[in-house]
Amino acid sequence: MSERVGVISESVEATGFSLSGKLKDYALLTKVRLAALVVFSSAIALAMASDGHASWLDIAMICLGGFLTTGASNALNQVIEKDFDLLMNRTMNRPLPQERMSVIEALLVAGVMGVGGIGLLWIYFNQLAALFAALALLSYAFIYTPMKRYSPVAVVVGAVPGALPPLIGWVAATGHLEMGALAMFAIQFVWQFPHFWAIAWVSHDDYTRAGYKLLPSAEGRNKSSALQTLIVTALILPVGFWPLYLGIAGWMSASVVTAAGLFFFLQSVELYRTCSTQAARRLMFGSFFYLPVVQLALYFDHLTL
Repeated sequence: MSERVGVISESVEATGFSLSGKLKDYALLTKVRLAALVVFSSAIALAMASDGHASWLDIAMICLGGFLTTGASNALNQVIEKDFDLLMNRTMNRPLPQERMSVIEALLVAGVMGVGGIGLLWIYFNQLAALFAALALLSYAFIYTPMKRYSPVAVVVGAVPGALPPLIGWVAATGHLEMGALAMFAIQFVWQFPHFWAIAWVSHDDYTRAGYKLLPSAEGRNKSSALQTLIVTALILPVGFWPLYLGIAGWMSASVVTAAGLFFFLQSVELYRTCSTQAARRLMFGSFFYLPVVQLALYFDHLTL
């Protein structure tokens, strides 16, 4: 028996196949860490809309549906950008540009995940949640992705599918579109501009090599890009008060939103003052903390109402 296992193992090694390597490539193709953020925001919104009464099965299904749909979007994005990914240091080791995975395989993965995710949302939750998930997938893959090489307006377009996950979670719980869903969408929509512009600033040289136009100013890293980032970041504060105005959250979360928003805003002020990559990097890391902190504060505050 051990000899047979050894022969199989040697055969697998001879073909160059590695299970751990293949799983790592699938993780890179679907951008697992990005998908986790999507899953988190959908689950928080579903739990809020359910007034804390969502079952563990509901949470599991929204997480699975969100992960599958987002993974499909990311896979399609990498199929379209395969040749451009090879030009950038941050993406050149992805499985498609390195030819560790064929385009056909990536398309098959995207198709199975996309149909599975949207179908799950349709069957388990409702058609409206599935419709918004399909909108997010199609607009991200087929509008935002090709538009990145032609205009900085692509960031505005991409912010829509990027902000749909909490709206999808809310609609999945209620079956219809409510102001609470729009408030959660608005917070994530505005947040994406400083978040993504900070990333675009840090990775500007890489993006330029691939021909992407992602900073708000055509000249790239300059005062104009920093000023536009500053202005949009300032909008985070009033938008963050919308849940309080609607009565779906109270003053406890409003204080957290204010503190987090001010900290985020001050980071954008520093970027405007210095126009440095170091300041952009701090803003980028600040954005990673802002969204989950605010969403958790809104959720726990909602439960106390």
